[in-house]
Amino acid sequence: MKEDTPLLVPVLAALPVFACMTILGLPAIGHGHAATFRALFFVACAAWTVPLVLLQRALWRQGRAWWTMTLVLLGASYAMSVANAMLGQRLAIALGLETGYHWGDLVRGLDGCWLALVAFCAMHAVAVYYLSLQRTRLRLAQALADARDAELRALRLQVNPHFLFNTLNAVSALVAAGANRDANRMLARVSDFLRATLAHDGRHEHTLAEELALTEAYLDIEKARLGERLQLTMNAGPELLDAFVPYLMLQPLVENAVRHGIAPLTAPGRIDIRVARADGDLRVDVRNDGARPAVQEGGIGLANVAGRLRHLYGDAQRVDAGWRDDGRFHVSLTLPLRMAA
Repeated sequence: MKEDTPLLVPVLAALPVFACMTILGLPAIGHGHAATFRALFFVACAAWTVPLVLLQRALWRQGRAWWTMTLVLLGASYAMSVANAMLGQRLAIALGLETGYHWGDLVRGLDGCWLALVAFCAMHAVAVYYLSLQRTRLRLAQALADARDAELRALRLQVNPHFLFNTLNAVSALVAAGANRDANRMLARVSDFLRATLAHDGRHEHTLAEELALTEAYLDIEKARLGERLQLTMNAGPELLDAFVPYLMLQPLVENAVRHGIAPLTAPGRIDIRVARADGDLRVDVRNDGARPAVQEGGIGLANVAGRLRHLYGDAQRVDAGWRDDGRFHVSLTLPLRMAA
C-alpha cells in the first residue's frame, strides 16, 4: 500500500519543514556570508529528501520493524548532516574564509540539519500512514456497501421465484378444474408482470407510482383466478407518487394477503392499501380480510420485505404486522420519506 503512495505526499511533508528552515534563516540575511551558507544547507537538505524517501519506502516494502526503520533513518540522516557540514567547509574554503578542512569540526553544529531531516522523515511517515488509513477505511466501506448490495439483490431475487411457485400452482389448479380460459388469461398476465419486472434496471428503490403500477399488474393476475372474490382499494395522495420506496415492496405483502387471507374465504374479501405521510416519514398500510389461523405462521414475503427495509434504512424504518381487533390482518411499514428530484 505504501509503495503506491503518490509522490505528492513527500512534497507536502517537506513543505512545513522547509518553511520553518526558511523562517529561521531570515535573520541571517545581510550578515556577511551567513545567507549563502543558509542557502547551501537549504538546497542540500532538500536534495537529501529524495534518497530518504526512497530509503523509507524500501524499508516499508521489506516490512521492517519500526525500531529497525528508526535506527536506519537516524543513521542515514546523520550521515547526510555530516556531508552537509563538509559542503559548508568546502564553501568556506571557496570564499577564502578557511584555508583547509577541519575534520574534527564535522560533527559540530549538526542539530539544525539533522533535526530537519528527522522531522521530514517523521512527517512523511505520518502522512503516508494517514493516507493508508483513509484508503483502508474506504475499502472497508466499499466492501460493506458491496456486501449490503449483494444481500439486497439476493433478497430481491427471492421475490420472483416465490411468486412464480405460487402462481404456477394456481394455474395448475385452474387447469385441473377445467377452467382453461381463466388459466390462459392468468398466464398472459403473469407474462406481462414478469416482462415488467425483468425490464427493471436493478435499482433497489423506485417511485411509489412505479410500485403501485407493479402491484396492480400483480393483482390482475390474482383477479384472473379469484374474480369478484378479490376486492381492492388503493389510497395514495398524488403528492406522494414521487416518493422513493423499495422495489417490489408491496407485491410480497399483497401476495400473502391473497394466499393466506382472501383465497381461503368462501365470501368476497377485501385488501386495502393506504400510503400517507406520518410525522415526516412515509407510512404504508396493507390490511386484508381473512380467518385468523389457529397457529400463526411466518411468511417468506413479510420476512423478505422486513429484511430489505432493515438493510436499506437501518433504524429509520419500522415493520409492524399482526391480526387486529377488527378481525383483519394489518401490515404497517414506516420508512424515510424521500422524494425523487
